[in-house]
Order: sequence, then C-alpha cells, then structure tokens
Amino acid sequence: MSHRRPERCAALPFLALLGALFGVGCEGRPVRDEATAADPGGPHPNEPVVGEIDLASGVPEAASAQLFGPSRQRTHFDWVERLRALPDDPNVRGLLVHVGPGIGLPRAAELGRLLGEARERGTPVVCHGDEYDQAALLLAAQGCSRTWVSPAGGVDAVGIAMELVFLKELFEKLHVEVDMLQVGKYKGAAEPFTRNDSSPEARESYQRALGSLRRAWIDGITQGRKRPELAGVVEDGPYSAPRAKAVGLIDEVGYGSEARAEAMRMADVSYVTSRFGAGDTSGSSKEIAELLRALSGGEGVGVPHVAVVRASGAISMSSSPSPFGGSEGIGEAELGRTLHDLTHDDAVKAVVLRIDSPGGSALASDLLWKRLMELRGQKPLIVSIGGYAASGGYYMACTGTKIFAEPTSIVGSIGVVGGKFAVGKTLEQIGIHVETITANEDPTLAARAGYMSMFSGWDDPTRARMLESMTDVYELFLARVSEGRGLAHDSVARSAEGQLFGGADAKERGLIDGLGGLREAITTALDLAGLPADAPVEAVGESAGLFGLLAGDGAEDDGAPGAALASARAEEALRRTALGALVPALAELPPEVRTFVASAWPLVEGERTLAALPYLVRVR
Repeated sequence: MSHRRPERCAALPFLALLGALFGVGCEGRPVRDEATAADPGGPHPNEPVVGEIDLASGVPEAASAQLFGPSRQRTHFDWVERLRALPDDPNVRGLLVHVGPGIGLPRAAELGRLLGEARERGTPVVCHGDEYDQAALLLAAQGCSRTWVSPAGGVDAVGIAMELVFLKELFEKLHVEVDMLQVGKYKGAAEPFTRNDSSPEARESYQRALGSLRRAWIDGITQGRKRPELAGVVEDGPYSAPRAKAVGLIDEVGYGSEARAEAMRMADVSYVTSRFGAGDTSGSSKEIAELLRALSGGEGVGVPHVAVVRASGAISMSSSPSPFGGSEGIGEAELGRTLHDLTHDDAVKAVVLRIDSPGGSALASDLLWKRLMELRGQKPLIVSIGGYAASGGYYMACTGTKIFAEPTSIVGSIGVVGGKFAVGKTLEQIGIHVETITANEDPTLAARAGYMSMFSGWDDPTRARMLESMTDVYELFLARVSEGRGLAHDSVARSAEGQLFGGADAKERGLIDGLGGLREAITTALDLAGLPADAPVEAVGESAGLFGLLAGDGAEDDGAPGAALASARAEEALRRTALGALVPALAELPPEVRTFVASAWPLVEGERTLAALPYLVRVR
C-alpha cells in the first residue's frame, strides 16, 4: 500500500521548523533505500535487489513512543503490511531474513506463511539466525527456501512447556494475608497465590491447550519443510549447528555474510537493500506528513480506509496498570476514546482489533465490551488474536463481527477471580501497628466497613458476599460472550469455567470464526467494508511521543477537584508502596512477565474482581 505525499508545505513557521528538524519533504521528495543513501555505487532506483528483513530483535505487537514520535522499531503490523505489499514491488527479486528468539509462535506462524507465499511465487527466501527457538524454527520452516545458522549457534528444538510460579509460601513467610476467590473450576488465576501447585482441573485445562499448540507447531514445521520425519526430532534438541543440519532442521551452517551471498546468487542480483529492515526509513516521516497534510488542507484527508487498533497487555481502567510506569497495557480510558473516535469517523469503513492480552480488570473489560459493541453496530469489527485473548482479553474479542486466531494462540479462560492482599501482619513484623475504628460496633458490619482495607483480611460473611458478587460478574461475562458470539448460554457455559483452548479447539467450540493472522483479518475487513484490496490500512491509537503531547493526547482528570485528586493519588501511592516493597525487583522483570504481573495489579489498586489469567506461558 502507498500513501500520497503532500505536494507543498503549509506556510506556518512551526511546521517549517518540523520540516527542518525531521526532514519532511516539501516537494514530494522520495525516500531512498538505505543502501542507495549510504553507497554512491548502490542500486539504481529500478534495479533488482534482495530485500533484507531484520526480525532478530523481536516482533512486538506495539512499539513504545520516543520523544519526537513513534518508535522506529517495526511491529507485527508493519511487517504484515510490508509483506502483503511485496507482490507489488517488481524490484525485489529475493529476500534475506534475519531471525532469532523471541518472535512468539502466533506471530512467527503468520510471518512464516507470508514468506512462504513469496517463496511459492518463485522469490528465493534465505534465512539466517545465530540461534533458533521454537518460534524462529517454525517461521523458517514455513517461509524459507534456505535456512542458515551461525557455526557457534544452535537450534533449541525442544518440546513446549508452561512455567507456573506459585507464591503461597512466600506470602506466608512475609505474613501477607491472601484472600482469593474464583468462579469456574478450571479458573486457576488465584492458584499462584493460594497453592503450591496446580489443581487437577487447572492442570487438565493447561495440558489440553498445550497439546493443541504442540500439534500446530509440529505440523507447521514438518509441512513447511515437506519432511514428515522431522516430527521425531523437533522435540529432541537442543542441537548444535552441525547436528541441526545433520537431522534436517537447518540447510547450511555459516555466517550472515555467507547467507547474504547465497541470497544474491539465488536472486541473480548484485545488491541487498534493507528497505524492509531496521535500517528502513521509508514511512518514518509518515506521521509528520499526515499532520502537514491535515493542517495545510492537502489531499488525502477523509480517504476511506481500514483502521487497525492494537490492544496489547493487561487491562485496567487507565494505562500503566502496574508499578512499572510508562504506558504499558490496555487502559479503558485511552482505548475507549480511540474506539469512540473510530465509531464516529465516517472515513473509517472497518476496524481490525488486534488483541494480545491475558486480561485484567473485569470492570474495564466490560466497559470496553460496550464500546466495541457500539462500534460493531456502525461498521465491521474484525478481531485478530495474537498470542492470547484470555479472560478479559476474550471478553473484548467476543465483540468481533469475525474473529481470527492462529492455531498457536491461546483463547478462552472465561471466568473471574477476585480478592485482595492484606499487609497488616507484615507491618506488625517491623513494628508498624494499625488500628481500625468503625461507626457500627456490630462485629459483622464493622468488618464489612473495612473490607477494602489493605491491612486486614476478610471474615467469612464478607468472603461469602464477595463470592456472590463475583458469581454475578461471571454470569455477566457469559451473557456478554453469548450476545457477542450469537451463541446459546449453555453452549458458552460448556467452554467457560476458566478453560483454555488452542486456536483450533477454540474454532471447533465456536469461540472464533477462522484460523489466520492479522493479514486474514485485514483482508476480511476490506471485503466487508466494500473496499478494494489496495485501499489504505492505518494503525491508530499509537503513542505519538512529543506530537501526541502537542495534540493533547494524555490522561484527563475528568474535572476532579484538586483535593480529591491528591487524595486518590496518595492512596494509590500507599497501595503501591505497601506491596511493591515486598517485591522490589518487579520493574526488572522481563516484559512478558511484567504483563502477567500487571494483569493482577488492579487488586493492589483497589479493584476486587478480575477477568485475568495472571500466568506466564512461555514456550520453551
């Protein structure tokens, strides 16, 4: 796809300054390939080349903003759009792909399919990696004509396993009272805090989901390389580079320069250009160009298009639902505003919602469900599931006109969990004593008055009342799925109670409509919107750095009085400090772990009911 560039700059000093700072062209100046810009002897504009794709640093669902605009890191959407447009670029005669660990199975599967389609069209695709994990191996098997690994590297071809962490004994040693309840016998979200191992029901659900992922992973590798016998070796690693070649998982052992030479030889070209990779500057000024076009009254405003909205991370009432700062996660306030704008934007003919979330706040999930259903009432809403649409993530996903997921996606966990952490006894150990005085001296009502206290646990009557409230939320969850999917209540209930499913099983149960990735979702959105295949597709709702701030893109205080706002912030700070002091290294956790910690964090911030799966599922 392409976007028309503005033909002249608006005569505004500030915009002229932006052009000077960021190189925005005023006369439709073309963006050159990195190789052309860096090498005077590089390829001519229409000379055949090998396109270089750098996936070795990972493929995030969304990239965080930098000071003067969006991150330059390419997201999954960016790669899908570039590979979708590949058939329209006659100069690209081959591809050189750098792969590495950390792509994630669902994203690797889709990118592998797109590369495989290029390979089937006769475009040689040469892949090189220093190391391969399960996802990189799947991508290479499905998409690469030739696969290389560095001599000192290796291939971690091992089985798929889930790692669960249980904190019950830690909390006991720290004297933290954990009051946790759950609705749904398979809903294991409370178990990390209340048990030392999985319940039989939770383990059954996990093993079923992992089995579905395993079948999809093995089938993808064996069918991609057209070698059924590889099913017997893909779980028996890890393999050194020579051994990986000997068993047929890799074609060649060598360095990146050797793979590059082979790509050039296979494509019969003299140059490699990183127009698809980390050095790609095409489109880097897109946001500024769009701003200039809008403010100068240029052409292109209001062009019918499909909007892609990325909802990645834990769900809360506002972004940053964790002690980590930044703008991590799915904030109801922020995403809600985006959905409202898209609903009423006549130029947006369909919306693709890309979900990668283990859930979080039940309240935020329901409010977003309402926003999404309103949007669906106005235009097609296509949902694309990435790694997860679990619990609150599926609460949102069920609103889709159509839902797509990869066979390696995790879907479901329809259930709720609630509770709180009380640190009063912990504080007693260090000499801090808390006394609660209530207006009513009746013991039951006195305990109820302080049920939200972070210093004391629940009594039995309060626990019973909380379970009653959570059961109502669970029934609401079932009703929302029933309405969103057009399924009978009993049908939804059979797939609920916290059960997890791989994408293929989810399709059989009617939880999704089709197997596929972001590309399939975009294609369906264009079709349902009645737009041509080359119509614009725009990512919206991304953090825009300084430009977002200049546009007023930020959290609002909703007119809260200064004193009340200060009090709320003081209470939030106290809650964060009380539990955060117990685990001071939270901010140092890997990003994938932080997402799952964040899914349970609303409990620390005063909420009592979650639609969350606070488990880290690492494919290893």
